[in-house]
Amino acid sequence: MKELIKNKYEGPIRCIIRKSSDTNLLDNSGLNIEKAIGELTDQDFLDKAMIGIEEVVHIASIFYSIKVINAAVNNNVKRVILVHTTGIYSKYKSASEEYQNIETTVNQTIENNKSKLQLIYLRPTMIYGYLNDRNIVVFIKMVDKLRIFPVISKGKSLLQPVNGRDLGKAYYKILQKKEINSGDYILSGDEPIEMIEMFKLISDYLNKKTFFISIPLGLAVLIGRILKFVTLNRFDFVEKIQRMGENRNFPHNTAKTDFDYSPMSFREGLKMEVEEYLMSKK
Repeated sequence: MKELIKNKYEGPIRCIIRKSSDTNLLDNSGLNIEKAIGELTDQDFLDKAMIGIEEVVHIASIFYSIKVINAAVNNNVKRVILVHTTGIYSKYKSASEEYQNIETTVNQTIENNKSKLQLIYLRPTMIYGYLNDRNIVVFIKMVDKLRIFPVISKGKSLLQPVNGRDLGKAYYKILQKKEINSGDYILSGDEPIEMIEMFKLISDYLNKKTFFISIPLGLAVLIGRILKFVTLNRFDFVEKIQRMGENRNFPHNTAKTDFDYSPMSFREGLKMEVEEYLMSKK
């Protein structure tokens, strides 16, 4: 929305919102916005919401994508941009299989209906940049509270987080570039970073002295399984622990070539988020 406002987008926009949605940004945008109030779980509502629509940008959740595509096909929408995830590439079953099944259904729906809809998948890596990102801010809070900080396998696994500001710019560029072909685009940060280096940067930006201790992945997984057993599956962190030892860095070369995607450095984005976190504590 901020990119649309900054670039003074002139076309009509229909936004799907809930009754409880904060619409201040929409109402004060100066853009030609129509609000459709409903739920993405309601297929009938989605079908009606897409009447007369040429292009859809779906950013809410991969778990609504099948219903979104059904509505788009039913209304002969020309182009759909689905914001999905690089989690589909994980080697761990529950982190990837469900995503793969959703995309298989999406692709089959288009094929079975012989639709000419152009489909683009955007795959952000770990998203950060704001205090509600649910990713890096969790690590910031942990480093702020713990003086002795455990890391899995020396923290050598690679991440490539992407700042939300860069995603906004990427979505806008794709909207404007109509000649882009159907396909997949990974939207990652500028460069990979080891998890331990990320934690150290957070500690430095917080001006904290943090001591890091390494826990072997096998031991961490064992502890997770014991916790799962004694709590009767109430706390199941086994796969999250396993993924802490998995490299999650992905190149964005195709996005750079096709629409000049150029994300900010992680150091810059992380410093901004830590500063925002420290301000929130005052």
